[in-house]
Amino acid sequence: MSRSELLRAGGLLAALLAATALLVAVALLLFGEYDAYERGIDVAETGAERAGDDDPFAWDADRRTQFEQRAALGTSHVIYALSPGGAEASARRTSRWSAQIRRAAESHGVDPVRLEAIVFLESAGRPEVIAGETPEAASGLAQIIPSTATGLLDMEVDLERSIALTNEIGRAERKGELAKAERLRRERAAVDERFDPEAALDGAARYLALAEDRFGVSDLATVSYHMGIGNLESVIRAYTGASEEVPIAAVVEAEDLSYAQLYFDSAPDNHREAHELLSGFGDDSSEYFWKVLASEQILDQARSDPESLERTAGLATAKATLEEVYHPEDETEVFENAGDIEDALVDGDLAAVPGAGRGWTRDPQMGELAPKLGQRPALFRGLRPEALAVLSYMAARVEELSGAEKRPLQVTSAVRDLEYQGLLTVTNAEATQNYSLHTTGWSFDVLRDYQNKEQAAAFQFMLDRLQALGVIAYAVEPAAIHVTVSDAGAALLP
Repeated sequence: MSRSELLRAGGLLAALLAATALLVAVALLLFGEYDAYERGIDVAETGAERAGDDDPFAWDADRRTQFEQRAALGTSHVIYALSPGGAEASARRTSRWSAQIRRAAESHGVDPVRLEAIVFLESAGRPEVIAGETPEAASGLAQIIPSTATGLLDMEVDLERSIALTNEIGRAERKGELAKAERLRRERAAVDERFDPEAALDGAARYLALAEDRFGVSDLATVSYHMGIGNLESVIRAYTGASEEVPIAAVVEAEDLSYAQLYFDSAPDNHREAHELLSGFGDDSSEYFWKVLASEQILDQARSDPESLERTAGLATAKATLEEVYHPEDETEVFENAGDIEDALVDGDLAAVPGAGRGWTRDPQMGELAPKLGQRPALFRGLRPEALAVLSYMAARVEELSGAEKRPLQVTSAVRDLEYQGLLTVTNAEATQNYSLHTTGWSFDVLRDYQNKEQAAAFQFMLDRLQALGVIAYAVEPAAIHVTVSDAGAALLP
């Protein structure tokens, strides 16, 4: 064979090998996509099934400690976001009162750790703070309202004089008369003991002692600090069906009742009356206990590991939810390009989102920008298996609670790579140019368009319940609900 013939033969062989390699690559890709699709169906079906039998998020007394810990984390975003000067600064201010808090707690036989957490949560350690415009609202270090101060705690509160002095203090401060303002504060503390730190702490400790004597357990006493003793009694009687004649402590003891059970075992289809009471207070009363537990953890972390608290606070306030606490950027895989997503689909790190599941459907426009990147829309229709399972679990429960089947929840967005995310920021003001959890596969969006008010209410219940369990973090956007799933979603996997 001549040299030229050898070269031609070599070229044909190289071309043949290249074509074979391409066919193998295409076959592997298609096989991987098929596997990802089958995996997605399996995960979605299992997630929906777990909403019925063998529900890992249903109340079980054996899960009490786990549920309390999850709830402390899941509801903590507002603490980090609203703590004056940040959680670290609020912890430092509160810690300045530790000695006085300990004395007050010991004098009334209550837990000083719990009392300190309440002070952190209520006032962030600021003895002058008022919840409203005047001292008619909750005021002082322990944020006690006037009627509770005088009617239950035997505190001195001359409300009319306190309001007048508060107005004078404001005028003095505006004029820069700081010495006068300080004198007026001392005068106000004498006529309104809520502004006297020692008296306020004593009053808060006394309340907890009275409430614990009333309910028989400390967790319910803590809940009543914000919800009110009467309101909490109503919830307990609605949950248990106990009559007014039976002392509430006896009801709690007979049922071995905890607040975790009251909260997590009440739903629109289970202990409905108790659920409606808990969800109808119009404030954060139903989540107050979880926030107290979170405050205890923050104060402990501030003392034992302030650097860790600083990091947690930074992650918690990076976005409007806790999503970066669940998936920090420096610890989470981000899909930079289409090849990364393809690999994840083949390896099982992503599951293809089916066209529909029980209670939900996939928006046909999902991945619509893919052609502009020279990619297939199907590439951007995947989620972490945990996220897909949670979506299916949530939607199945929404359908069960609302009976809305004609218009399922519509999932509009799933996984993206950095290139897709960058393109989206040009046309969508809601899309961030920074770290997006969509580029990790842990987030999806659900269109805010519901069949009826019952479906909307059921969806809101599931959002709040799963957030309280630390399973998701969600944000309300103009057109959609943005949901990020935590590692806790693994409990729903096949």
